[in-house]
Order: sequence, then structure tokens, then C-alpha cells
Amino acid sequence: MLGPTPMSHPSDAFSMTSILPRALVIDTNVVLDMFVYGDASAVAVDAAVRSPQWRWVGSAAMRDELEHVLAYAHIAARLVSRGLTAIQVLAHYDSKIQRVEAATRCNAICKDPDDQIFIDLAVQHGALLVSKDKAILILKKKMTAHGAVALTAREFEG
Repeated sequence: MLGPTPMSHPSDAFSMTSILPRALVIDTNVVLDMFVYGDASAVAVDAAVRSPQWRWVGSAAMRDELEHVLAYAHIAARLVSRGLTAIQVLAHYDSKIQRVEAATRCNAICKDPDDQIFIDLAVQHGALLVSKDKAILILKKKMTAHGAVALTAREFEG
């Protein structure tokens, strides 16, 4: 599993930046894998959101998108089959995330406008963005040039 940025020199071991948690942005599909589907590929990401090494950040628009997606018929059916409600999933989400203001638009432009909020936030916070969305992952190089990293949940794991 990935952790905070490696220290460049042993004297950095006690610097403030080496003990601060790294920002993490997680797209809606990975959140669903973690909280609704229990997908094995998202286990490491789920563990990271409980770790002091990571700080999961998200905006109100990201929560709104999750709430909207939880109402899709096939996802609502999955919730029922797992004995969950959308309210429970949202409460769990709210308990794990650090709500931040929406980011300003960055120069890594996504073909899917719904995904832009995740890219913008990752760039603004120098975060690691976990996604399985091809429209996001195709921007890995651009995001890296702006100080952010995009990975799949499987890549995050290891």
C-alpha cells in the first residue's frame, strides 16, 4: 500500500511534513466498491481512509454525486441485498471524509465533466486520486505534472 511521500533524507524523519497525512481523493465508483459492493480491489483504499497516514478529502458536490448514485435502481437493490440503506452509507462516508471547499478548475481537463471535480480537488491538494474511470486515468501524466497522482484501487494496493 502506498503511504506518505518518502523522505528524501534521514534528517527528514522528524520534520513536520513527514508526519502530516497525505491527501486522498476517491471517486464515486471506488466509494461504491468500498461501502456498497465490498469489492476486494478496494480493501487497501478502505484501510487507508482509517489510517492516520491518509486524509480523505471531498467536496459537497462529491457527496451529492454519491447520494444521487445511491438512488440508482441497481445500486438500491444491492443495498437492500446487503442490509444497508443509502442513509447508512452516507453517514459512513460523512464520518470518514474531511469536507473541503470545491477546487478551482485545473489545466488537466477531463472528457467527462462529472469527473472534473475529482481531478481539480486532487490537483489542488496534491493528492492521490483513486479511480477506475478511464476518463480520469488517461490524465495520469497531466495530473502528475500538476502535483497529483491518479491510480486504480489495485495500483494503490500494491
